[in-house]
Amino acid sequence: MNTARIGFLLIVGVLVPWLLAAGAMAEAADAADLGGRIQPWAENPRYWQYRGQPVLLLGGSKDDNLFQIPDLKQHLDEMAAAGANYIRNTMSDRRDKGFELYPFRQLADGKYDLDQWNDEYWKRFENMLRWTGERAVLVQIEVWDRFDYARDHWEPHPYNPKNNVNYTYEQAGFVEHYPDHPGRNKQPFFFTTPKQRNNAVVLPYQQRFVDKLLSYSLQYDHVLYCMDNETSGQEAWGAYWAGHIRQRAAEAGKQVCVTEMWDAWDLKSEEHRRTLDHPERYDFCDVSQNNQKKGQEHWDNFQWVRKHLAAQPRPLNTVKTYGADGGRFGNNQDGLERWWRHVIGGAASARFHRPDSGLGLSQPAANSIRAARKLESLIRLWDVEPANEWLSDRADNEAYLAARPGVAYVLYFTNGGAVGLDLTGARGPFDVRWIDIRSGDWGRRERLLGGSVVAIRAPAEGHWVAAILRSPSSAD
Repeated sequence: MNTARIGFLLIVGVLVPWLLAAGAMAEAADAADLGGRIQPWAENPRYWQYRGQPVLLLGGSKDDNLFQIPDLKQHLDEMAAAGANYIRNTMSDRRDKGFELYPFRQLADGKYDLDQWNDEYWKRFENMLRWTGERAVLVQIEVWDRFDYARDHWEPHPYNPKNNVNYTYEQAGFVEHYPDHPGRNKQPFFFTTPKQRNNAVVLPYQQRFVDKLLSYSLQYDHVLYCMDNETSGQEAWGAYWAGHIRQRAAEAGKQVCVTEMWDAWDLKSEEHRRTLDHPERYDFCDVSQNNQKKGQEHWDNFQWVRKHLAAQPRPLNTVKTYGADGGRFGNNQDGLERWWRHVIGGAASARFHRPDSGLGLSQPAANSIRAARKLESLIRLWDVEPANEWLSDRADNEAYLAARPGVAYVLYFTNGGAVGLDLTGARGPFDVRWIDIRSGDWGRRERLLGGSVVAIRAPAEGHWVAAILRSPSSAD
């Protein structure tokens, strides 16, 4: 055998196994990356998993476009101290507080160049992604917010032709003023995609913005993507951007989870069916607008959605929980009730909306999050199911139950009260641990004896939750 052939075989003998091993390592790394990212939990896809472990997303923050706030790092630390691990981050840039920036470079004459970036805007965005990643705080990005492009917010916006050097009103198909509420969907900005008006002037700038966003966010594994804020737009708009983001992620060797948030308050509406009935397009559903509802109706509508998705369950996120004293969408009582009904009812995420439409990270919100984490230390919410049918002598909106019958029960009282809990088929003692939602502190301990319908009374008025567990000393 000649020397060249021997050398070739030696190279092959060394190189091929090395290539196979490298390929295996790459596949393992890819698998680890896929397992580590935020995604529906393999064992129960109604909930999320992150870094390979199931996780309940709970949050509250003082603003929505958090990457813009000047004290973000401090605010994230305050969230973490309360047990919060979930934020809403709109890419919104409307200047309603004074510290917000636009993503585009402003020229000396005051106009914007949509072909140049404002580096400070993107630096803030990158910082938010890095700091949340360090704290294992999951981020739900909203790419477009209809309020940015209507009424007073449209007037100074860089996409308004009078404010940029890139196109005219005639070229863009825009007009100078859009005085109507954005819910009327009259802004052509949201009709640019190929299956709508195929606006070849504006769409490339929108694509460029989304691609810039993704150039940062795809480097991280803790990001979810929502196309819009409570939109009433055409189905084709959200579908286009969901596909665009998914395609860009695939080109980068990544997988992401996307959704759309609709404006309709009725979760049974045709708008919500665009998400609920399309698991091939949307990996999860955001049903925040259910938080326009109150009491028993709020619970019942959410439970209808869970049943509707029973054949192919997905996470149901509620990134905006309305209700705070002085706000337009109910008071503190409403906000706390809505948040807890979703947590007990099987939501994958629950976040208090920013003030004054929600409780933000106020003391009542922070205490509520602490209370939920205490509850979670005893009973994981994915180990129980909504189960009001096991309650008796219950008034509408008095109490709500999640259960693994005979093993574990979570009982939430909206304002004190008493109900019957059917433990007929569950003999033996049960340990009860009360948690005071108002303070976030542990309450008293009790013991119940199963085998009958047991009367349970909250320790006092106000919000209470009880973790009821079969005693370890119970005989099988």
